[in-house]
Amino acid sequence: MTTLLYGRPPAVFDPPGDAVQTSPLIPGSPPLETVTEGSADAAMVYAPPGVLERRRVLALALKALKPGGRLTTMAPKDKGGSRLKKELATFGVEVAEDAKAHHRRCVVIRPDALAPEAEAAISAGDLHLVEHLGAWSQPGVFAWDRIDAGTALLAQILPPLKGAGADLGCGYGALSTVVLRSPAVANLRLVDLDRRAVEAARRNVEDPRASFEWADARNVTENGDLDFIVMNPPFHDGGAEDRRLGQAFIRKAAGMLRKGGVLWLVANRHLPYEAELGEAFKRVTPHGEGAGYKLFEAVR
Repeated sequence: MTTLLYGRPPAVFDPPGDAVQTSPLIPGSPPLETVTEGSADAAMVYAPPGVLERRRVLALALKALKPGGRLTTMAPKDKGGSRLKKELATFGVEVAEDAKAHHRRCVVIRPDALAPEAEAAISAGDLHLVEHLGAWSQPGVFAWDRIDAGTALLAQILPPLKGAGADLGCGYGALSTVVLRSPAVANLRLVDLDRRAVEAARRNVEDPRASFEWADARNVTENGDLDFIVMNPPFHDGGAEDRRLGQAFIRKAAGMLRKGGVLWLVANRHLPYEAELGEAFKRVTPHGEGAGYKLFEAVR
């Protein structure tokens, strides 16, 4: 029996331990879109909050099921759960719904055929060229259809960098594109937890000096040999604010940099990163604030 899993549902929903994980946020997981159509017996989806992303995932999960296969999906009521039943119904399926642990849960048995809206939902949520950005991106990627304000601020103050570097939490590659304008950059590692972001960055950053890693930046190897790191670190985990994420990114950057190497960091103004920077780096220079963000240069 083949069971698919997408995301990390709360334990109260008894996620299957032997399921094939397909989340783009869990490195090494096979993409849901590559699962053979009609091959799975069951699927459990912890539905993401974004509408386009969520509809695509639900449609892909239904498509992967055999006729008669069972889809179980859930989401917090205020993060898409209240819309699950209606969204699923547009795919031409019967939906059973209940409430549990502040979530809405829906169960669907895959019919022989899905409504055309399922393929339309998959297409709408796919990787595509965002015309007004002039860049490839995908719903679900951080700031997928815009230039994040913090990234834009950091890009404005970055001096021409040189040597070997990394962009931790690279997204679809907006900041890396700016970094690579400097001919003195020897190479640049683009690292992101989101497989979709890495795939988009591969298309957007067509530079032989760039390399791409689908990985949790907190777990990458520390060789202490980089000349610079740029980052706009995340501070949400599973939808909840977690300041430890950014603090872990700062410690990781310190371990990856050589003595004298520099970290360029942008962060939301309310986040308490100063102490972590002071402990991990020899010299920390604030570079002002704007639009709710603060900027730092930190020398190892």
